[in-house]
Amino acid sequence: MTADLPHILVVDDDDRLRELLRKYLSDNGFVVISATDAANARAKLASLAFDLIILDLMMPGESGLEFAADYRKSSTTPILMLTAMGEAEDRIRGLENGADDYLTKPFEPRELLLRVNNILKRVVRPTAADDGPRLVHMGTASFDLDRGQLMVDGQPVRLTTVEVQLLKVLAERPGAPFSRDDLIERTGAGADAGGGGRAVDVQVTRLRRKIETDPKLPRYLQTVRGKGYVLTPD
Repeated sequence: MTADLPHILVVDDDDRLRELLRKYLSDNGFVVISATDAANARAKLASLAFDLIILDLMMPGESGLEFAADYRKSSTTPILMLTAMGEAEDRIRGLENGADDYLTKPFEPRELLLRVNNILKRVVRPTAADDGPRLVHMGTASFDLDRGQLMVDGQPVRLTTVEVQLLKVLAERPGAPFSRDDLIERTGAGADAGGGGRAVDVQVTRLRRKIETDPKLPRYLQTVRGKGYVLTPD
């Protein structure tokens, strides 16, 4: 049944590459829908649910970077960004604007498949907990470890899959510092995108904007000099 298979939206203005991606991913067990640009992608997203978006960075009109930043305001669907620009700063910009991973063209199809599967494995899905929700409180914010859901002032706040994983790892051991390497190993944050520790810093900065009253003076998600990061909930 196709309903049980992961659904992927491929957004790329290159007709040849778009068709190659559709065929390759379809042959490897995915349901693939394609879009030619950002406007076309929005039309598909309005009527269909997807598990992952593969998004070209350079497109006519609205760029993939602009689309990702806007889309991330209302959805946590993972985004794998494709680009011909391989500089570290370009990868960081992609992560800052909502991408979960980054792949530079040209790429090996097998590498694409590995990255897609790795992203989907990291997606946190709601689970039925017999003992009730495990909540971590941070001022007006609360994080449900089982559902991977963040609430602030009683309202849900959307997190990317990597943000969920980072917050979950830190919340499982409150008060325990984690190095950047630890967080990369446990969550994949920045590892596939080649951003290393800098990419982890980007993800932490994004999380602070969502849980801290003053992100520049964090109370809950703190930096431990020479070690990494620690979560100190109420």
